[in-house]
Order: sequence, then C-alpha cells, then structure tokens
Amino acid sequence: MANERLRAAMAERGLTHHALAEELAVNVKTIERWVLKDLLPFPRNRHALATLLGREESYFWPNAMTRDRAAAVSESEIVKVYPRRSDVPGEEWRHLFDAGDHEIGILVYAGLFLAEDAGIQRLLRRKAKTGARIRILLGDASDPTVAGRGLEEGIGDALAAKIRNAIALYGDLPAVAGVEFRLHRTVLYNSIYRADDRLFVNTHIYGLPAAQAPVWYLRKIPGGELASHYLESFERVWAEATPMTED
Repeated sequence: MANERLRAAMAERGLTHHALAEELAVNVKTIERWVLKDLLPFPRNRHALATLLGREESYFWPNAMTRDRAAAVSESEIVKVYPRRSDVPGEEWRHLFDAGDHEIGILVYAGLFLAEDAGIQRLLRRKAKTGARIRILLGDASDPTVAGRGLEEGIGDALAAKIRNAIALYGDLPAVAGVEFRLHRTVLYNSIYRADDRLFVNTHIYGLPAAQAPVWYLRKIPGGELASHYLESFERVWAEATPMTED
C-alpha cells in the first residue's frame, strides 16, 4: 500500500523520487519503497523528510512515534524559560518578531508594553511591507472576561483602560496592508507571541499581572507537540474573534 500523504506532499513541493533521493543522500529505490510500499524510514530520515516537506512526522507515519519519543521531542522544543515576562530582554522581543518572515501573531488582553514600543511597531510595519502576515488579537474591553481578568490581577478596571490605550497607541497600524486586528472575548490562560515556528508563551497566574508570570520560549520542531498546542490555540481564538473597526 502506498503512502498517499507522502506522495501528495512530494507533488506539492514538485519533488520527484530522484530529486528527493539526492536531497536526502539515499538511493532512489529507498524513496520508492517509502512512497510505494509505505515502508518506515529510519528515524533520522523521517526527521529530515518531514522537515523538508514541512509536515509533522506523525502526519506521514502516524504509528511510528511512541508517546515517550513524542514527549522527548516536545521537550526539545523548549528553548528557554524566563521566570517573569519582565526578565525577557527588549532585544529578544525584537529578535523574535524579526524572525517572522511569513506569520507574526500576538494574542493578548492588552499587551501594552508592545504598543508602547515604537521600535516594535516599526518592525511590524516593515515585516508587513515585506510580505509577512501580521495578526494581532486584543481583548474586547467591554467584555466581562476582561473585567474578570482585571480583578484576578488586582487592577480592576485598569485592564480595560490598557486595552483602549494599546489601540490608541497602535494608531494607523490596523490600516497597513498585511496587518489585521481582531478583538476576542476569550478567557486566556496564556498570552501567545509567535513568529513563524518560534513562540513566546506568557503564562497567566491568578493574582499576578502577566509581566510577573513566566515566559516559555518555544521553537517548533517536527514530531513535537508542545508548540503545536499553542499555535492551534491561537488559530481557534482568531477564528472566533471579531474584526476591529473604528469607533
């Protein structure tokens, strides 16, 4: 039985058996066995092939990876942990977003520290101009979830005010081609900042403002599941959010 997913992914990338064999430094007969007979490649070849085709290993070989292996790969996605968001150097935020050539996403309630950073705003404009898709999700200041989070942080109505301030500080950024803003009414357990396959995940802790809560620096790798959870969460919130319009 052929591996139809592998065959289709190769076709999408315009890769022939010979081209793929040359890319992976294996015999073309080996490629044919992987595709036409669905034989399982060695782990190093699975990793290289999945990376080349831009898919998870589990997409092509659902039964190949044990839970222990998946857990080990997922652990490797953790690049660094910062005890507090305030411990993340300013240049690391710029490095993160500068790495996003295709997708940059921000999911927060207010994220006022970014809106106040003129350098970050210039970077986002530059990235949009060079073709990156910029998506920014802010909390709906009028929604009860924002009021609830404000109470949890001990700042009351100040969170809604921060959201309004952030919107004002972004100015005409929502009108820039390639930049999209939406308002969400989601209870956030994390703020998510992504640039292609890299993420900063700022956990939310009851009784603490986000600036005092930990940040995980993650980088997605084939076969890992940790980064995927947060990327998928971002997409779910985006799908349910409302496009921001001028009042």
